[in-house]
Amino acid sequence: MTMFLNRFDLNLLRVFDAVMEERSVLRASQRICVSPTAVSHALARLRELLDDELFVRTAAGMQPTARSVAMAPLMRQAWKSLEAAIDPPKFEPGSSTRRFTIAVSDFATMVMLPYLLTVLRREAPLVNLVIRPNSWIDLAEEIDLGQIDAAIGTFSDVPERFGSSALFAYDDVLITSSSRGLGELSLEAFSALSIAVVSLNGEHEGVVDGYVSERGLARRSEMFDRAAFERAFSGAKRSPRIVVSLPHFLALPSLLEDADLTAIVPRPLAKLLVHRHPLSMHELPYRTTLENVSALWHERNEGDAPQQWLRATLSRATEPLRARLFEFARPARPVLSPSVQLAAEA
Repeated sequence: MTMFLNRFDLNLLRVFDAVMEERSVLRASQRICVSPTAVSHALARLRELLDDELFVRTAAGMQPTARSVAMAPLMRQAWKSLEAAIDPPKFEPGSSTRRFTIAVSDFATMVMLPYLLTVLRREAPLVNLVIRPNSWIDLAEEIDLGQIDAAIGTFSDVPERFGSSALFAYDDVLITSSSRGLGELSLEAFSALSIAVVSLNGEHEGVVDGYVSERGLARRSEMFDRAAFERAFSGAKRSPRIVVSLPHFLALPSLLEDADLTAIVPRPLAKLLVHRHPLSMHELPYRTTLENVSALWHERNEGDAPQQWLRATLSRATEPLRARLFEFARPARPVLSPSVQLAAEA
């Protein structure tokens, strides 16, 4: 049997199925886009291999023999199985009940999940999401094990085994209670403030320069630009006091009810919180780095149709965040050293 299969041309299955359906060499040739002569030659090879006439020419067309009638459903199923194995899998989001697991911080969850759910309700109403926090799990291990479909955050030193795609970018701003009239902040006024910041991993020993590294993947843990903060006040006699470092953003609105406390947060989150709570947003008196939020996945899923759809959907869902990045862009101002600027403001 093995020797027989080694000599068997799988294209003969297409010819057999076409003749069985059409009962005509001419119509079968048109159906599979080959010449009638090629169909006749293929039938001759099949007859020789199977030692059966297979089809008998009659006035009513090519009539199958008993052997062909018995073979036909098995041959058709075999051909369909080959097509399913070779053709790229299709994903129909409108009817899929697939569950996707995404690891993401509370910041990204708050600013992008409403947009993502709107897209899902419209295009994939039966798809379910599982959102996992990305701060207290080993992201690289979870991606390697296939426990999460995508990780969303700010990354550096991304290993080659992971693919990535930028979703949106942000810089830092200050939020305060709306009852506190700060106006435009100078370095001197800013230096007198009490500040709250967010560090997802707290004082984790693995945090270096604001990033925590695991299995070759570095992800941002300190959710404010500490380097820019420290540069702005290097050499200055006075600098703001970081009163509290939180593991998440959720507590900030209630904490900022105390008018003595302010917070440095990503701009997209500030806009959301100001819209929902009695808070005000202020530009910082120094420039911060523009940070990219990206989606991360394992390269083995590069060609997976459901995962490709998920990544495309994440990109479309974050279009509003990309479009509104510079909605509150501040006017250009001269860059002065902290000591010069503080002296000028004195």
